[in-house]
Amino acid sequence: MKKILVLHTGGTISMHEDQDGDVETGLNNPLIDVKMAIPNVDLTVESIFNLPSEHIGPEHMLQLQRRILAAENEFDGVVITHGTDTLEETSFFLDSTLSVDFPIVMTGAMRSSNELGSDGLYNYHSALRVASHENSRNRGVLVVMNDEIHAARFVTKTHTTNVATFGSPISGTMGLLTKRQIIFFYDLPKRLVLPVAHVQKSIPVLKAYAGMDGQLLELLATANIDGMVIEALGAGNLSKEAATGVHYLLSRNIPVVIVSRSFNGVAEPVYDYLGGGVQLERDGVIFATSINGQKARLKLLIGLDNQLNNHDLHDYLHQL
Repeated sequence: MKKILVLHTGGTISMHEDQDGDVETGLNNPLIDVKMAIPNVDLTVESIFNLPSEHIGPEHMLQLQRRILAAENEFDGVVITHGTDTLEETSFFLDSTLSVDFPIVMTGAMRSSNELGSDGLYNYHSALRVASHENSRNRGVLVVMNDEIHAARFVTKTHTTNVATFGSPISGTMGLLTKRQIIFFYDLPKRLVLPVAHVQKSIPVLKAYAGMDGQLLELLATANIDGMVIEALGAGNLSKEAATGVHYLLSRNIPVVIVSRSFNGVAEPVYDYLGGGVQLERDGVIFATSINGQKARLKLLIGLDNQLNNHDLHDYLHQL
């Protein structure tokens, strides 16, 4: 008998549509009372909080992480229901700070409980199947929706309303569910997992654009920020004016992390001119090669909380 801990956090999966078509959250999460029959699985169900995912921040992620750590010797797996808008960030935070061998599976819904074609209960059931499957162990945090299994390390939300919203552009889908099987296609490369104690760092994320100047970067440098993430152009390039702003940030010992604003591919220094990735890296910018801005922000937060030196911080952000 597998013992699975279920942690409900709120989100569309727990909401309902009113007569005007607006989606609302209630005082209590209705999933608490849902009975799921999974063979040879014993469920312990908790509502750790009941929030839209836009209201969830790193302090909530840390609360989830600590609850999972406390459950390590009691359960064979964990399922977390969560709103989809920030699900990729919570899953990535947990994946980056938890070194456990049992499955941690996150799921949600794109349609609320009483909408036509509601997908919540099906995704919940699928997540329980994956969490109780022996082959799900030692795979990091997984995201399960729409009959697909994704690695938290690479998954992102790709569509505002489609039930097939989650994708992994760089790695591809890790696995899938059929009526009778759970199939995994690949294993993940090893990565450094770091503990985290504090999540109060101020790390803004900016998206680069044509004609971007350095004024906002220089203003932020005076605002007591702890770091900066920039979703740069192409493989990791900026206008020459923005590069000047980056140089000012670095001169004040504020770490700057570069990712690409492009949906697919990796960020890496290729072009050697003012604002090009080669010169940005030479100035001290860190390239986070395979993650988006919101994930790079969390990874920088974790690295700073561990007081990594400049060399180790570069290595940590650069790894897959």
